Amino acid sequence: MVGDIWTWFWNFVLICLTTFIFITALMAVISVIVDLFRDHTLKGWQKAIWFIFLVFVPFLSTLVYLIARGRGMSERAVAQQKAAQDATDSYIRGVAQNSPVDQIARAKSLLEAGDITPEEYAALKKSALAAV
Repeated sequence: MVGDIWTWFWNFVLICLTTFIFITALMAVISVIVDLFRDHTLKGWQKAIWFIFLVFVPFLSTLVYLIARGRGMSERAVAQQKAAQDATDSYIRGVAQNSPVDQIARAKSLLEAGDITPEEYAALKKSALAAV
């Protein structure tokens, strides 16, 4: 009975280790495929050859790709991340509220047009300055 428990335990450990290695290798292959199609310096037939090797000999071709093109892979990833960050920053700046100076100028024009009272202007000016 004790032997059955140890056999079960080591089988469980082996299954966990095998699953971990499989998932890690799968993630590496997927990362290489994503980088392969992200790279604009390779021609289409070169990408096709890499892809064929990645499908039929995934472990070896992934290792070769990482050794041969690993530095470029990280540079492309950093460039894509920077482009995404720049796009996000640009979008946020575009939809963000105007600066306090713009808010006060707009409130002043509303006051001069007679659309708001001096008390409302003072409240708008105070809230714009409080946001700073």
